[in-house]
Amino acid sequence: MRDFIPYGRQSIEQEDIDAVIDVLKSDFLTQGAKVPEFEVAMASYCGAQHAVAVNSATSGLHIAYLALGVKEGDCVWTSPITFVATSNAALMCGASVDFVDIDPATFNMCLDSLERQLVEASVSGHLPKVVVPVHMAGQSCDMQRLAGLASKYGFFIVEDASHAVGGSYKFNKVGSCAFSDITVFSFHPVKIITTGEGGMALTNDRVLADKMALLRSHGVTRDASQLEKSNPDLWYYEQLDLGYNYRMTDIAAALGISQLQRLDQFVSSRHKIAKRYDESLANLPVITPAQNEYAISSYHLYIIQLQHELADIRGHVFDYLRSAGIGVNLHYIPVYLQPYYARLGFTPGYCPNAERYYEQCISLPMFTEFRKEQQEFVVDRIACGIEKCVSQ
Repeated sequence: MRDFIPYGRQSIEQEDIDAVIDVLKSDFLTQGAKVPEFEVAMASYCGAQHAVAVNSATSGLHIAYLALGVKEGDCVWTSPITFVATSNAALMCGASVDFVDIDPATFNMCLDSLERQLVEASVSGHLPKVVVPVHMAGQSCDMQRLAGLASKYGFFIVEDASHAVGGSYKFNKVGSCAFSDITVFSFHPVKIITTGEGGMALTNDRVLADKMALLRSHGVTRDASQLEKSNPDLWYYEQLDLGYNYRMTDIAAALGISQLQRLDQFVSSRHKIAKRYDESLANLPVITPAQNEYAISSYHLYIIQLQHELADIRGHVFDYLRSAGIGVNLHYIPVYLQPYYARLGFTPGYCPNAERYYEQCISLPMFTEFRKEQQEFVVDRIACGIEKCVSQ
């Protein structure tokens, strides 16, 4: 029987295991030297000034929004094609959320649609506090254009780069924050590199970095430069804000440091896999993902769309592939179609491009150790599945 092929999988080698074991044998499992070492290494790789490690990208988004002052009465705009955490984190701050339709070619936020919404919002007086582009599947949005809109309309930018560690935009690594206030990464096991669970918020603003570091650890600090009391005793600490337990452990950070050393290798492997997909799917009735010349994707995902006239068989093709032992997935159901968001007043038809994408998309297996013969099997089953479902 053929092994099940997942849509994503971590790549763990002996050096990763050794790094974790070293921490397990050390004096510090949680807040030792490895967390700041990982932060420095990631900031250096991306070309950012500061990095704040957290226990998930969701936590990173939450403290990023809070650090920018998002609160009740504010609104955060993002893409509907994302995991629910992107918008949920804004609701957790007491803010409202709104969605901007996607570019049907890249699946990223459509900046033409964003600009139209900003014009309308400026007239009505309901501009967003923060706009959150989602670098879908690992390909960066057009950040320079977005930064121009931010300057004109006065909003902050948080990049949800959960998919995009190792990717690039123009001459910058995603995470450099050259055109944003904060960038957030995910290190979940199906992402490019992993810490088990974990995330990272990067910024070039020292004040934002300090605020996020405070919020990730209960709002408590021992940093003498931040304390209200002068000449404190060595044991003294203060709670300066209402924070959270969003800290990363040294165990996770050690794994992240080890994984980071192979990040470029991982991205290169994913590009080779994507190229094989592009070539082998060229004669099938599917739409392969478009890549803009200004971005180098990290290819967290490889998403195809069945051609529009085949959209009604997408579910059947999906089921066929799963029954063949191929762990295809779907990224994502438009957030506003979720029951919770329907109760907030969102209705079907709000973002037509996003809904059309959802009706046609399938995420194919994509991971560093995806073998060529496995990929050939996947492509063969796609062809057979479409043919079978069309003929039924």
